[in-house]
Amino acid sequence: MEEKEVKIRYSIYHTVDELSKEEKLLLEKAKISTKSAYAPYSGFNVGAAILLENGIIVTGNNQENAAYPSGLCAERVAMFAASSHYPNVPMKIIAITAFSERFDVNFPISPCGSCRQVMSEYETKQNQPLKVILMGTKGDIHIIEKIADLLPFMFHADELKQK
Repeated sequence: MEEKEVKIRYSIYHTVDELSKEEKLLLEKAKISTKSAYAPYSGFNVGAAILLENGIIVTGNNQENAAYPSGLCAERVAMFAASSHYPNVPMKIIAITAFSERFDVNFPISPCGSCRQVMSEYETKQNQPLKVILMGTKGDIHIIEKIADLLPFMFHADELKQK
């Protein structure tokens, strides 16, 4: 038997004032996007904003449905929209945030497993890292420099190709 350990690297910022102008703008766009989320069942509004390499920002928010799991997370809404409208433009940074009228969101919002896998697909496709900024309504901000730190054992279809 051999035992191994997986380590991830991320940065913690205590205020938005510590962020770059670009990162602040993305978080603000993600916050604005939470306001138009359709979340009547969970009461948990999530917003995402993606900065593309060409400078365009694409936003998305969670879209719930009574026929669960027919809804979609904010991250995938934004990524699919970005890929649909700008198919060959790399995604540089995604900011994700949330709020709820039912409870305080004083912790960074982390993407679900499905969103992490989709992020890893785009990071692999574009062959460059996708930075992730996570924040709740208030509190600390976490920044992860690449998706492999969010999903260390990501699935790659090219690993299945026959030799």
